[in-house]
Amino acid sequence: MDISRRQMMMATAAAPLAGRIEAALPATAAVRPDDESHWAKIAAHYDVVPDIIQLENGNWGMMARPVLEAYEAKVRQVNRATSYYARRGLTPDLIAVRDRVAAKMQVDPAEIAFTRNATEALKSLIGGYNRLRPGDAVLYADLDYDSMQACFGSLKNSRNVDVVRIDLPEPATHQGLIDSYEQALKANPRVRLILLTHLSHRTGLVVPVREIVAMARARGVDAIVDAAHSWGQIDFSLPDLDADFIGFNLHKWWGAPLGVGVIYIRKAKIDLIDPDIGNAPPFPANTYARVHTGTVDFAAQLTVPAALDFQDAIGDRARAARLTYLRDRWAETLRDMQGLEILTPADPRLHGGITSFRYTGHTSASDNIAIAKRLLDEHRIFSVQRNGPARGACIRITPALFNSADDIDALIRALRSIGASL
Repeated sequence: MDISRRQMMMATAAAPLAGRIEAALPATAAVRPDDESHWAKIAAHYDVVPDIIQLENGNWGMMARPVLEAYEAKVRQVNRATSYYARRGLTPDLIAVRDRVAAKMQVDPAEIAFTRNATEALKSLIGGYNRLRPGDAVLYADLDYDSMQACFGSLKNSRNVDVVRIDLPEPATHQGLIDSYEQALKANPRVRLILLTHLSHRTGLVVPVREIVAMARARGVDAIVDAAHSWGQIDFSLPDLDADFIGFNLHKWWGAPLGVGVIYIRKAKIDLIDPDIGNAPPFPANTYARVHTGTVDFAAQLTVPAALDFQDAIGDRARAARLTYLRDRWAETLRDMQGLEILTPADPRLHGGITSFRYTGHTSASDNIAIAKRLLDEHRIFSVQRNGPARGACIRITPALFNSADDIDALIRALRSIGASL
C-alpha cells in the first residue's frame, strides 16, 4: 500500500469523528449553566476516579472518552508507521492541525507553532526577546507563574537589565489592576518588557490584558502574555487580547493529550523574537523558527482536532458559563462567611472557573496543606495548596465539566465544617 492511499484511509477513518461527537453530545443551543440534566450528559463522557470529588483540574485537563480513543488510535498509528510516516506524511498532517488551531484562535497560521506546553512557549518568548539593552528594565507581578518569574529574573544576568516586581492589589478591581501597571511603568520609565498572566494559576484572578497591553504599548513597552489557563476556560479569541506575544496550553481547558502547547507571535513583531538556537539559517519570518522542540509526542498533536471537535460541540460560551457557574455556586455563597477569604473578586470580568480561598489566620503553606488534607480525608474532596506571594498560601478550587452542582454543594458543606473547627 503506498503512502498516499494509506493517508487517504487514515483521513477517511478520522473524518466522521466530529459528527460522532456532535451526535453523542446533547444540543447546547441556549443551554443554561445550571441545567444539571444537560451537564450530566456531558460529564458522562469522562471517566472520573470513583469516590473522589476531583476539584483540582488545573494541572491538566482530563481527555473526554472520544478524545482518549482518538489519541489511542493516533498512538497506534505513529507507533506502527514510525519514521516511514514521520518522513512522508506527518508534516502535512501537523500543518493541517496547526491550521485548525489557528482558525480557532482567529490568527494567521504562520503566527503560531506547537510547543510541549505554555511554559516552553513562554521561555522561548522571554529568552528570545531581543529588544533589551543594558540598563533597561523588565517587570512582572507577584501572581505570575513561578517559572516565568524565574525567566524574568534570569534576564538580570543574561541581558544586564533591572528586574522590577510588583504586588497586584488585593482586593483587586478592574481599574485598580490597570492602574497598578500604569503606576509601575511611571515609576520605572526604563521598563521595556512586562509579563502579564491573563488568568492566575494561584488565585484565578483575570487581568484586563487588552487594556494593559494598550497602555504599555503607548509607552513603548512590549508585553508577553501567559494564557496557559485562560484560553478555553473563559470565552475569548486572540484578537480580543490584542497582544503580540502569547503562550498557551491545549492540554488544560481544551482537553487535548498532555504535551501540547502553542506559541503565538504577531507577524509584524516576529523580528523581536530571535530564532531558536537549535535552528539553522536561513530563518523564515514565522513563529515556527522561534522554537525547536525536537522529537515530541506526535500522536498528542495529531489528536488536537478531536479535542477541538468535542469542545466545539459543547460550545465555547456554554463551557465558560458552566465553569463560572460552578465557581460562583461556592465562592459567592461563602463570600460573607466569617473567617473565610475568597481570593478572587465577584466582578465577572476578573474570574473564570478557578478561585482560591484560605481561612483567616491560616496563611502558611503548612496550614493549607493540612486543610487540603482534611478536605480529602474527611470529605473526599481533592484540591491543591498553592504557595502564595508574601500575603500567604491558599487552596485552589478548579472545577471541570464533569463536576456537578452536588460536588460543589459538598464543598460548601466541607468548608463550613472545617471553618467551624478551626
